[in-house]
Amino acid sequence: MAKLLVTDKDGTNPTPFLRGILTSSLQSLGLGFTEAYDLATSVRQDLSDKDKIDRGSLRQFVAKRLKRSKSAELATRYLENEEVTESITVIDGSGEESPFSRSLLRRTLQTCGLDSDKASASTAAIYQQLLRDRVSTIDSESLRKQVTDLLKKTASAGTAQRYNIWVDYTRTDRPLILLVGGTAGSGKSTVTSEVANRLEIVRTVSTDMLREVMRVMMPERLLPVLHQSSFNAWKALPTTAHGVHDPEHMLTEGYYSQAQLLSLACEAVIARAIRERVSLILEGVHVHPGLLDLMPKDGSITYAMVMLGVLDRKELKRRIRGRGGNVPMRRAARYLESFDSIWGLQSHLLSEADRLGVPIIVNTQKDITVRQVVGTAVDALGQDLGKGKTAENVNLAAKGN
Repeated sequence: MAKLLVTDKDGTNPTPFLRGILTSSLQSLGLGFTEAYDLATSVRQDLSDKDKIDRGSLRQFVAKRLKRSKSAELATRYLENEEVTESITVIDGSGEESPFSRSLLRRTLQTCGLDSDKASASTAAIYQQLLRDRVSTIDSESLRKQVTDLLKKTASAGTAQRYNIWVDYTRTDRPLILLVGGTAGSGKSTVTSEVANRLEIVRTVSTDMLREVMRVMMPERLLPVLHQSSFNAWKALPTTAHGVHDPEHMLTEGYYSQAQLLSLACEAVIARAIRERVSLILEGVHVHPGLLDLMPKDGSITYAMVMLGVLDRKELKRRIRGRGGNVPMRRAARYLESFDSIWGLQSHLLSEADRLGVPIIVNTQKDITVRQVVGTAVDALGQDLGKGKTAENVNLAAKGN
């Protein structure tokens, strides 16, 4: 099979067709490696009679194959996921050039609070305007102004402000340390995963995992409190503590005893992230409102903290019950047996958050919760970068309450 060269539209800049590159692009759409590789191989075989093809034609050819063998929606996403647009170059303040990336702009707009559809529509509008204006080179500040003006017209001033905060933040090496607390069933892990994607944070740590590591290092006979669940850690306290007959006091005493054991591990994880100048999300039931006071005070670091809660008993019970099927290793029955303790611990943590001014986000719908958490983080960045808090996120948080 002869070598196939992929060129620009005018036939310049030839590079060899590589199945690995196409396979990776198809995997980013959600295809497994085998089906992505098979499709890439099929495309190469169908083009075996050619020795040259321009990039635009190749993308259209692949999109047609996706539409025929997979779905029209997948083909559309493939075309929209084009990483770079060759004809438009963006020049930053230092004179560095980079290709205009629609996927990068779309992700940025989602970080600013737009949902996927609106982010895609806004990105398309910007791109089409650049094409209509026959723009081949644009400085980053002009592009920024164009996006800002569009967001003010089609979204809100708050969204535009958040966009500018995020752009400013990406030009710094400032670490963002996001702390996400909540009891069992509050949705911490699910929300955190999506938030990490939106904020492009690759390092996430769960206090549950830290506890498991510590359990291996510290046998139960030495630290029995560590080997209990957070909501029944009081059972492992010295017998003298059991003389206190206030159930709430016993519950919180046990919880804080375990949380204190984990605080050094939490501080160490955060200290390393700060030392390496990387952003981090720390999530877990042991992330309590008072943890923020233990963090190193440094003006070059941004801290943001939220507490997630589910304020409907039946809904929280339903979510905990769902753990048995969704996460087999977690025993839902054991959580349900201690539901009153979980509910009591949540009430205490949310009351503490309210007392200390830590944002409380009621997790009723995942998409809204994710936007609120991201908005809280961006607001914290805005405060530290001197941009102030976006009114839009204040309103969004109010709706959550």
